[in-house]
Formats: sequence, structure tokens, C-alpha cells
Amino acid sequence: MANLHSQATRLGVLDIGSNTVHMLIVDAALGARPDPEASVKSTVRLMQYLKEDGSIKKSGVEALLQAVDKGMHLAEEYEITQLLAMATSAIREAPNGNKVLHKIEERIGQGVTVLSGADEARLTFLAARRWYGWDAGRLLMLDIGGGSLEVAMGSDEEPTVALSVPAGAGRITTEFLPEGVATAEELVKVRKQVRKVIEPMVEAFPSSKHPNHAVGTSKTFRSLARLAGAVLRQPGREDTKIMTLDQLEDWIPRLAAISPQQRVALPGITQERTMQIVGGAVVAAEIMRALNVEEIEICPWALREGAILRWLDQFGRTRLGF
Repeated sequence: MANLHSQATRLGVLDIGSNTVHMLIVDAALGARPDPEASVKSTVRLMQYLKEDGSIKKSGVEALLQAVDKGMHLAEEYEITQLLAMATSAIREAPNGNKVLHKIEERIGQGVTVLSGADEARLTFLAARRWYGWDAGRLLMLDIGGGSLEVAMGSDEEPTVALSVPAGAGRITTEFLPEGVATAEELVKVRKQVRKVIEPMVEAFPSSKHPNHAVGTSKTFRSLARLAGAVLRQPGREDTKIMTLDQLEDWIPRLAAISPQQRVALPGITQERTMQIVGGAVVAAEIMRALNVEEIEICPWALREGAILRWLDQFGRTRLGF
């Protein structure tokens, strides 16, 4: 049998999210770890470009197209042979989303897959399952994006439950924390609003089944864990970050009292997350509490890795001659 790595496909993954547009270049091969050769990310924050009816303003469309162009320049530089283009909640839910999508498709010369919330949850769950393997048992995955929150759980590669609600860090910030800061009283109100948004997810979640392992994916969870969590070092394995609900709760009021401009001095809080980190932290705390999760481990893989793995599962064998 030929060496699998010699039959790799130079894959470009264009992820058009609510907060960022990310192009990932991967030499995708069956049996190979999908580590990036190169990547470029543009912070767009589409939530700040939404009109009252949820449609994307012209300035937002322009910012989005510029970010897509930046990603495609990298794809051209690395001479990709296959492009996976996907869009998530902001475009999915915008009344003018189809028009925006058409503009993007004209730009890149092919179609864009618009993922449903459940699709996002399933792909991210697949990435987490492959990362942790079968010995993780029943796995619970939590993912906070810019526009939506995804939760999935199951014992196999396909989760038995995959749910999504519009409780992303950017959306919660825009709707309930427009200044990015909050007093203790204001935090109580924000928490109540978040609980209302996630209520359908919590009600649909099977209360009789408890996970053996709970993980958080996405930049929001990584940032919060770096700030509030601890590093777990195990021989023979990569270091991993662990964050408890108590650690997170201890930081929320302190974060909310610090101006967004000053938060960049804190570990893990990057410039593009300063405004929405409090909203993301509240969502994280409320969904952990609602699902009785006391501790999560941070998974390095998320939606993009899941998309690559699914592509290899579905098309890789045919394209690579198997």
C-alpha cells in the first residue's frame, strides 16, 4: 500500500464565523493528524454590524469580503487543491444572508456550506471525540462561538444529542452587555437573560444521562481557562487546561469590573476578546451549572478540525484511491 502521507490533499478550510473569518491550510491525509501548515484569521465581529432586524449592514458585508479575500490569498499562496468553505450562525440567521452568501461564493468561485447549529455541534463533537478517543466514554462537548452556543453528547463518533441556541459570546454582549462591563446587579440581570436563551437547550438535554468526560472547545473557553483554570501535566501527553465552575465564577465579577481596554493585560485575554469575554464567561457558567458540570477540560480541536475529519471520512478514501 502506498504511503498515505504521500497522497495528501492540500486542503484549505474557510470558516466564516460570527466573530472571525479563518483560513486553515492542511495537508489532509487518511490516518494523519490534521495539523495546520498555515493559517490566517481576521476578526470581523459581525454582531456589531447587524441591523435591528438581524440583517448585515453594508459595512459588515464589506468587512466580511475583505476577510474572505485575505484568506483566499493564503490559499493561493499555498496552492490548495481543495477548498472547504463553511458559514455559521451570523449568516445562517441574517435575513439578507443569502445575498451575502452569493457575494462570498462569487469571490471564492464555489459554493459555501451553511451549517445548521446541529451541524456545528456534530462536527465539533467529532473533533473532540477523535482527540480524546474511546476511553473518554460518554463525552459532553460545549462550544461557545460568536453567535451561538453548541452542546453535544454521546458515546460514539456521532452524538446522540446535538443542540444549538443563539447564546454566543458576541451576541450576548451585543444584546445584554453593550458596554462590556457590568455591576453586580447588572450581572444578575444578564444571567437571567442568558438562562432564558439557553432554556430550550437545557430542557431538551437528557437529564438521566451524565457524561464521563466534559470538554470545552473554542477560543472563549481557551481564554477563560488560561485566565481562571489550571494546567494538568500528564506523562506522555500534551499539557491540558482544566477549569472548574468555581474558578470561573470567582473571575466573572472581577472581569466585569475591569474595562475592556485593561483586560488585555490579563493572561489569555486577547485584543479581539476583550469586549465579549464577560458575556462568554456568563454563558459558560450558566450552561455548566444547568448541566451539572463542575469541571471541563479544554479540547484543542473544534469545528474546523471536525470538518477536515468528516471530509476525509466521506471523500478522502475516494480521492486518495482507496
